Amino acid sequence: MSKSQNKGFTKEEELLLQDFSRNVSTKSSALFYGNALIVSAVPIWLFWRIHLIDIYSSLVLFVVVTSIATYLLALAYKNTKFTLKHKIAVKREEAVTRDLSKKLSEDKKMSKKEKDERILWKKNEVADFEATTLSIFYNNALFLTIVIISSFYLLPSFTPPVNYTVSIGATAGLLALLSTGSQ
Repeated sequence: MSKSQNKGFTKEEELLLQDFSRNVSTKSSALFYGNALIVSAVPIWLFWRIHLIDIYSSLVLFVVVTSIATYLLALAYKNTKFTLKHKIAVKREEAVTRDLSKKLSEDKKMSKKEKDERILWKKNEVADFEATTLSIFYNNALFLTIVIISSFYLLPSFTPPVNYTVSIGATAGLLALLSTGSQ
């Protein structure tokens, strides 16, 4: 056995695996949870002002349901980002390669391998950014649309606390479930 087989993966291999894993960075995770908290808390206004739920008597309900919805939305963001990242990387590959090749062609000291690594890194960075923003936008739009439809058209005969719990919980759960499938 060679030394690399005894120790596991090389640094480059670990970085490459990390770029294509389902794990998200701490920065992305914080972004996902922050957005999910805001979006899952927005319907509180809807139920407070339109469905006339008393804020103080339903505070525990709001906190519990919003916390669960925040977790489920962040999970949906993460799963959707993973699916979109590879599709975006394929679509952006040619443009990123062309752009970076022009910039790196002036540097004669850089090896072909190093240029290819930089192109791969930039392609991954672009795909990661675009997948993150698209995942947040897509899931937020879907979440808020389904919440409005369910609370006004599907569940208006239920009491407001039940309407809130079911519409927010079911929508967040549905998005988390749908995000696990291939898109």
